[in-house]
Amino acid sequence: MSGVAAYSAVRRASEADTLVMRHAELVKRIAYHLAGRLPASVEVADLIQAGMLGLIEAAANFTADRGASFETYAGIRIRGAMLDALRKLDWAPRSVHRKSRAAAAAIRDIEAELGREARDSEIAERMGVSVEEYHRIAYDAASCRVASLDDAGADDDSLLGRIEDERADPLRDATEEGFRRALARAIDELPERERLVMSLYYDEEMNLKEIGAVLKVTESRVCQLHGQALMRLRARLADWRERRG
Repeated sequence: MSGVAAYSAVRRASEADTLVMRHAELVKRIAYHLAGRLPASVEVADLIQAGMLGLIEAAANFTADRGASFETYAGIRIRGAMLDALRKLDWAPRSVHRKSRAAAAAIRDIEAELGREARDSEIAERMGVSVEEYHRIAYDAASCRVASLDDAGADDDSLLGRIEDERADPLRDATEEGFRRALARAIDELPERERLVMSLYYDEEMNLKEIGAVLKVTESRVCQLHGQALMRLRARLADWRERRG
């Protein structure tokens, strides 16, 4: 390496280090904003660690001719790195997903038979579990899918990712206006509290603690209601998917 090239490399490294130090606070800001919309099991420190790697990568690759400020460019890379880390943290064993599908099937069968909303006790009885166990399944249905959560919140694609099943093609569904209408109708027909949780979480972008304060319940109960709403939507949209099939 020539002296000029070596000097240029050292200078770029120094500039990158300066960018990282100046924008370390940005990583924390994004981490805490994202953590506010995630289950308590997700550690902010893990998000910050992933975000710092994104910031370092952004600083190393940024050039002023990109047409955007470094903060804008880095914010995208930081957030992307955090979401990538979350995807790798999909801790739920297969049993969690299997129980979630079983609950959705139970809701679908009960509501088809009775022509009304399935109650917690009825779902639990159909599954052969206690109400407490069913509530744990509902909690896991919301918590275990952090990998598909997008901080944009109100984005339809994010919600679609939360209710997909193994037969679904989320990319196809996301482009189907008919599915969007079916999803909107299904949300409107949710029980009042579940509908309110979905609205506050996805439309108002409130976190679980804030929603709990509105409903005067614990964060754990909000997560259960969220998970139950997701399973109910999966059950009610199964017919639409089969017709589309």
